[in-house]
Order: sequence, then C-alpha cells, then structure tokens
Amino acid sequence: MKKWTILVLCAVIALAIVPLVVTGGAEFGGADGEAETAINEIDAGYEPWFSSIWEPPSGEIESLLFALQAAIGAGLVFYALGYYIGRAKGLAQAAVTGAGAPSSAAPAASPTSSPEAS
Repeated sequence: MKKWTILVLCAVIALAIVPLVVTGGAEFGGADGEAETAINEIDAGYEPWFSSIWEPPSGEIESLLFALQAAIGAGLVFYALGYYIGRAKGLAQAAVTGAGAPSSAAPAASPTSSPEAS
C-alpha cells in the first residue's frame, strides 16, 4: 500500500476511536431527544401538530432503515462520481489518441471525378 493510503486509514480509525476514549462512559443521544427536551423546557404544554404516518416496531428496525437509506444514498453519489470521472478520463484519452477526430484516410470527393462532370 502507498504511504498516503496508510496515513489516511490511520486518521480515519483515530477519528472513530478517539471520541469514544475521550468521552468515557458518556451516553450518546440523538438530536430528536434533545429537541424534545428543549421544547418541553420552553413550553411544557406544547402539543405536536402532526404525527408520523408509520412508526417502526423497534429501534433496531429504525436503525436498519436508516442504514439502508444511507447505503442507497452513498451508492448513488459514488456511482455518479465514478461515471463522471470515468467519462472525463475517457474523453481525455480520446483527445490524446485522436479517436474522436474525423478520419483523414477516406479520400474527399472531387468535382472532376463525379460521373456528371464528364
């Protein structure tokens, strides 16, 4: 592996592990719970004006659906990136090799060689 690849891989691992070590036994909560707490502190009598159409049966199903959504989104984004990068490389290679230019091997028709001219 290249030195740069190993360095980036170590940085990603460090970014995942360091927050867990630094915070110790902290409890990680979602933004939804924090928002609900903040709203109740501001106005204890607040009633939500809408409700969910469908509530997942468990937290595991909710996590599964979230991970599936993230995977589909990442797949679409990286497919598009790969497509456009590959297209740009293909066009650049075609420009260098001349594959996209019209061929000069075919002779051009001259007016003197046409059958109507004689």
